Amino acid sequence: MVPIVLTQMTTGLGVLAGAVFVKSVMDQKPMSQRCPTCNGTGRVSCICSRWSDGDVGCRTCSGSSRRACSSCGGSGTGRPIPVQLIVRQPTNRSF
Repeated sequence: MVPIVLTQMTTGLGVLAGAVFVKSVMDQKPMSQRCPTCNGTGRVSCICSRWSDGDVGCRTCSGSSRRACSSCGGSGTGRPIPVQLIVRQPTNRSF
């Protein structure tokens, strides 16, 4: 009976230590900014709702009249924009 109690206590201490670690990491790194386009919801009005004639929606919004935000990809948080920079060495041309 005693080994089972010790096992449960060490498991509980491990879970508690993990929770303290996660909390310390969360406190150090602030959460991402909310997307200004969808205000953090990840969804925006679908274009089909602008001219709808009583239909139920389109394939993009699956009939909900709301689609995934194109600015954040539906995550609700800002995301970095991948950019490729090409740097060329200047050539010395004599005219």
